[in-house]
Amino acid sequence: MHWIAARLGSLSGLGLVMAGLFMAAALTPSLIPRSTALQGALCGMSLIAGYALGGLIRLVWLGLELPKFSDRMQRLLLLGSGLLAAVLVLASLWLSLGWQNDLRQAMGLQPERSGRLIVVLAIALAVATVVLLLSRLFLTVARLVEGRASRFLSRPVAWMLGVGTAAFLFWSIGNGILVARMLAVMDSAYATIDAAIQTHISLPADPSKTGSTASLIDWQGIGHEGRNTVAGWPTAGDIAVLSGAPSEEPIRVYVGLNSADDPEARAKLALAELLRVGAFDRSLLVIATPTGTGWIDPAGLAPLEILHRGDVASVAVQYSYLPSWLSLLVAPEYGKATAHAVFRQVYGHWARLPKDQRPRLFLFGLSLGALNSSLSADLFDVIDDPFDGALWVGPPFASKAWRNASANRVPDSPIWRPVFRDGRILRFANQGTGFMQPEERAEAWGPLRIGFLQYPGDPITFFEPGSLLRAPEWLSEPRAPDLPPGLRWYPVVTFLQGVLDVVTATQAPPGHGHVYAGVDYLRAWSDLTDPADWTPEAMAGVETALKDRGL
Repeated sequence: MHWIAARLGSLSGLGLVMAGLFMAAALTPSLIPRSTALQGALCGMSLIAGYALGGLIRLVWLGLELPKFSDRMQRLLLLGSGLLAAVLVLASLWLSLGWQNDLRQAMGLQPERSGRLIVVLAIALAVATVVLLLSRLFLTVARLVEGRASRFLSRPVAWMLGVGTAAFLFWSIGNGILVARMLAVMDSAYATIDAAIQTHISLPADPSKTGSTASLIDWQGIGHEGRNTVAGWPTAGDIAVLSGAPSEEPIRVYVGLNSADDPEARAKLALAELLRVGAFDRSLLVIATPTGTGWIDPAGLAPLEILHRGDVASVAVQYSYLPSWLSLLVAPEYGKATAHAVFRQVYGHWARLPKDQRPRLFLFGLSLGALNSSLSADLFDVIDDPFDGALWVGPPFASKAWRNASANRVPDSPIWRPVFRDGRILRFANQGTGFMQPEERAEAWGPLRIGFLQYPGDPITFFEPGSLLRAPEWLSEPRAPDLPPGLRWYPVVTFLQGVLDVVTATQAPPGHGHVYAGVDYLRAWSDLTDPADWTPEAMAGVETALKDRGL
């Protein structure tokens, strides 16, 4: 009991208040609804961050030798601080259920039940306790080293040595053992998934299909995502039903990570397969850069294939089987190198063809695919004979092309819907907007058309590392209409919320977060490529078909 009383007496009153404030802020809504476990983890980390900040202020106060309160007053302040922190946390917990359910309702998700509040609090306290114990262990190691070193070193130097040694040990254990082991396990798991043959997908009988017995590319080698892409919807029959006109079978060339030894070899294999199946005889050719796992969003290319009645060829080359964030962490150069090699091979052949006998050439990428696609073409290589356009969807916040265009937008336009110069080359679109106004003529957008499709509530696009200490620009007025009304900026907490939003961004339903809806792809491709002979009624039928398939 004496030990417990001593521990409680050592608590910082200001730290408790700051902890309560930070945890209360962590319960406010952000861009993506949070599960009970993630909400609890966020609250625990925020609680510790607030307490640490309050403790730091206290240390500075004592270090400056400013006046101190009496022991009795300190005990009263500690008691009052604890009560205030508890009230803040409990009130915010109760309000958070409504905040989260408002966000879930806006996304068409089922509401959470009140029982989650107890679990959130329990997880928050557990996380905070673990972090607190680790910090105590860190200080214990630092003090042990400091005590030994102070025998032959001055106290400041011994203290620095102790802190440095503890930091080195913790970093070595965390990065060298835990992280390395986690990466090895994940690498093995995703490699197994990539190699697994789907039982519901058969080897293509059509010789024009990638992976068929006539193909230059082995069915096994194209991997899990490649097989999904090649065998995906829609077929020529599906397109004919939707368009009411004869349609062709879309050409989808896919080269897997195991189809060749290196990016250059895979790019050459992709071109050879395109030539084999007559892809350059189609009216449109798309270089699609996949995400980290090799995934091509089925909602992304299907609308284009429908709009042009199957007269479309696409090519994709896998550069990883890991999730995008892990691919960036482990081998960030592979995506860029592969995208550049594929573009160089395909564009090189395309540029040598007579201009009146070649397809229109477009680039496409979602998320990490958008980032790598934007890095694939060198301006000086294409300036004399540019490709026709690009659709880059949900570009990550680290994308230089997106950041530069957003930073140089027309001053009166918001960052979530920028206007870039006169809109002749590059444009932005959100949910349901398209790239062109209804009354606008197609000629207003020039022959080279580059479009960024982005949702204002997409945390992967709008995550801002600087939100640790300053409000992100996308929270300023005018705010995007789909942002939660209760979303506000709080130092440190908004940054932590943003990190969790990035992690959970793909768990939102289509049309929200980082899950782009087929109807928005449909409008984007329609504006980019000007398909012929589509009535509003027929377009509405395609939108219905996309929604019915969950795209």
